[in-house]
Amino acid sequence: MAPVAALARATAFAGPLFLRVRRLAPCAAAPRRNSLFSGLHTADEPPPPAQPPASGKGAEPGPPLPWRAAEAEIVRDIEPVVQLIKDILHSDRYADGECLTSKDENIIIEKLLAYHPRVDDKIGCGLDAIMVDRHPQFRKSRCLFVVRTDGVWIDFSYQKCLRAYIREKYPSHAERFIREHFKRT
Repeated sequence: MAPVAALARATAFAGPLFLRVRRLAPCAAAPRRNSLFSGLHTADEPPPPAQPPASGKGAEPGPPLPWRAAEAEIVRDIEPVVQLIKDILHSDRYADGECLTSKDENIIIEKLLAYHPRVDDKIGCGLDAIMVDRHPQFRKSRCLFVVRTDGVWIDFSYQKCLRAYIREKYPSHAERFIREHFKRT
């Protein structure tokens, strides 16, 4: 029943579920990832192309600083849970059909499932566990499933959960962030 209590706390809690990290000034010299979901860059990759100096002639101005600062904050906010999801789905940490540990399950419930647009439909009669398995239609894809107390299990999209979280916490920058960092579905 720990997952149910964690979900109840998460949905009843009005404040942000993630720890806030102090804002840092954006660093122009640091290479930027093309997409949060594109994977990590390695040292073998060539550096990004140098930006021309902003002389005013022919140079396009970059996005305003508030966007860059907000983008960096959103990335810092969601990156730990994104890395956990990647580890759960794309490593041998969990076998197909295996339920998550209570620690991982609580993180997934509080920081993802609580924000799913149809969380009540997904949980149904009650939440028993979170499981990793192959998608029934797309057998090459692994995904997360809610295991209900009646034994039924149903998949849920962690990307839908992240999008809803970003829209709730960062309403003025959400659509742009989602457009630039998430694959279209």
